[in-house]
Amino acid sequence: MLLIRGQAGGTALTGTLYERGERAPTYRGAPDEGAPYTWVCDGFYEVESGGQVQRIDDRELRIAFEEPLPRGFETKERAIEAAEDHLRTQFARLGVPEADVEIERLTAEEAE
Repeated sequence: MLLIRGQAGGTALTGTLYERGERAPTYRGAPDEGAPYTWVCDGFYEVESGGQVQRIDDRELRIAFEEPLPRGFETKERAIEAAEDHLRTQFARLGVPEADVEIERLTAEEAE
């Protein structure tokens, strides 16, 4: 298992990449169990009311979260590329330039 984290503006979003031989979570919308690599991560976006208050740089935003986005991939390289794109896209939805998002990869042991 590999945790892939995007950080920008004083906050972070972390998703999980389940690797070949690991059991990815199963729930409605999960990818085919035959995919050797599965990426699972929340999505978020800004809302006018409700949501969770989050501070990004000097702005206070209200954020709503979407259900995790599970996706299956045939190669680890493609899964990591898609994971990093997903993280940058989530921050871009909040007005954070993609170039400002720092990506970090951690094993489960390193994250503890």
